[in-house]
Formats: sequence, C-alpha cells, structure tokens
Amino acid sequence: MPGADPTWTMELEAALVRELAANFAWENDARFARKLMAPVVVLSDSPARLGRWIHATRTLELSRKLVLERPWAEVVSVLQHEMAHQFVDEVLRVHDETAHGETFQRVCAERGIDGKAAGAPVPVTDVAGGIGVGEADRVLDRIRKLLALAGSPEVHEAEAAMRKAHALMLRYNVDVTAANEKQFYAVAQLGDPEKRSNRVEAAVVGLLAQLFFVKVIQVPVYLPRAGKRGSVYEIAGTPPNVSMASHVYAFLLATAERLWQTNRTDARVRSGRDRLAYQAGVIRGFHEKLLEERKTLSVEAAPDGGTALIWRGDRALDKFYHARHPRIASRRSRVRTNAAHSAGAEAGRTIVLHRPVSDGGSSRGRLLGSGS
Repeated sequence: MPGADPTWTMELEAALVRELAANFAWENDARFARKLMAPVVVLSDSPARLGRWIHATRTLELSRKLVLERPWAEVVSVLQHEMAHQFVDEVLRVHDETAHGETFQRVCAERGIDGKAAGAPVPVTDVAGGIGVGEADRVLDRIRKLLALAGSPEVHEAEAAMRKAHALMLRYNVDVTAANEKQFYAVAQLGDPEKRSNRVEAAVVGLLAQLFFVKVIQVPVYLPRAGKRGSVYEIAGTPPNVSMASHVYAFLLATAERLWQTNRTDARVRSGRDRLAYQAGVIRGFHEKLLEERKTLSVEAAPDGGTALIWRGDRALDKFYHARHPRIASRRSRVRTNAAHSAGAEAGRTIVLHRPVSDGGSSRGRLLGSGS
C-alpha cells in the first residue's frame, strides 16, 4: 500500500483489484476464447517492471505505480501483455523459447496485443509536436504553416489557407494509402473520464471519423483514486493524423463555447438550456462546410478525367482498429434540433480552422504508439 498517500484506502485497493479481475475476464473472453484460468491478480511495488506473469504461483502482477499514475489504456495494455505470457505458458505450453520469442509475438499479433519486450505501450509522446519521420514530418510541418495563415484576420486569406491545408491532408492520405505503404499507427484518448460525454463532443468525434482519417470509438476506463468507471474517446490513425485530429477536437470545443458566449443574445436562443443544442449546431455547420469543400476538392482534382482526389479508407488501419477492439457495438442516436441548433449551424459555417498543430494548451491529447 502506498503509505505516503493518505487518500488511498483498503477499500479503493480492493475495488481496483476487482476491476482488474473483471478486465481479465473480459479480455479472456474476447481475445483468448476463455482458455485462460483466472490467476491471482496482485499489485506490486517493484520499480523494476510494469507487469509479470509468475508460473509457480499462478500470479499476474501489475505495478501499483502503473495503475495509479498512468492512463487506464496503458494499464489494460500491460494486462493484455501478461495474459499473452500466461497463454504461451499454460495453454500452448511453449517453454523452449525466450520470453518474447516467436510464439509470444505471434500470439500478440493475432490478438491485437502490444508485444514489445517492455510490456507496455511506447512512452507517451507529445501530440502537439507529433511524431513520424520523413515525408509525414514534412507534410505535418506544411499543414502547421497553413493553419497559422488560417488565423489571418483577412477572411479570404484565412479561408484559402484552410482550404489548402484540407487539400494537403486529403492528397497525402490518398497517396499514402494508394501506395499501400506499411504504416505506423498510434492512438490518443480525448475527453475527461470524470465527466459524462455530451452531444457536442459526440458531434466533434463524428466529424473526426468522417473527415480526418482516424477511427473513433468510445471506451470505458477506470479511475482508481475515485473508485469508479468513466469513458473517453479513443482515436486511432497515423501519428500525423492523430495529432491533427486531437488539435481539431480541442479547437472545435473551444470555438463552440466561444460562439455560444458571443451569440447568446440571438433571438433564437431561449435560455441557457439551449447551450448544448446551439454548440452541437455549430459543429454540424462546420461539418457541412468541410463536406462541401471535400466534394469540391475531389472534382477539382480531376478536371480532365484524371484521378479524383477521393478518400476510400485505409484497410490496414481498419485491421489495426478491429484487432485492438475485437468487439465493437454501434448505436444510433437521434439529433434533436430546434431554433438554437439552427442558429449554431449558421455560426459553424463561418469557422476557419486555424492555429499551428504545434500550439500548446488545450490542443494536447494523450498519444500512445503502436505498430501496424
């Protein structure tokens, strides 16, 4: 027990262990066809490792520092990693290879598990700075500069810069996917797990999924120090795309709030209870603006019957996403509109996405690396 922390209690520790056991049961069912026998799950104060499977005592050990201080996605990743060790040991009974040998790597690859020898995801990277090499870095740098220009007070200059940035993002992703190049994929988690998500956030991530080359899913997380569950949005894609989508998420939420504060005197806004309806309308308006721009870009790319600039998806990303989330449930929600929502949509069509991706502050997200 972390004796230096007076807020940590035996009740919270017991609840945490129960949550880890529940996560083990879910992962066992989803990834291992229930072939693993439940081990003893314990927390360790050892600074030497994040997790360990111990054959002799049938113990799955996780670092207490990990589960208390790192995002829950990292905790689950380490749990999955150690379950893969247990599977190789107890189910496949392979004992003549190194711990992270060929069989272990195959088990991880088949189940969408991080098989790195460290037993944890690639260290958290600054999303604002982005990661990547070569052409991806150069493209991201050009997009940063264009978005800086999009902050110009001159409306036509700003719109032109945003349009060029949009075209560059589209061209880069279409070309890379068409070339069938092996990609490095990363994930980031957006949102506050201690708060319930709302229709505005849902509208933003829907826009990201359709227009910013990332996959999006809402995932459950556990908050050990609060002893309760929450949820966040997870986005997956190439590092430059995850970096851009994280920036857009923060930018649009801040912009929707700013427009709401500016336009509360609009006759179509009845009271403060219209806040979410108005802000959701803002996101809808901007979404429609980008869709129209995307159609125009596709037509302009092939004026003489050439190859149209059309994004057809990334099959490798789809594979990565479905391996990471073997059980995906989808649901539809109705969008309730009113006069305030329509007023917000009008304001949303005037938005110009701007600021460099390298800006600090609220545009940061949490990025975890993973191979394709």
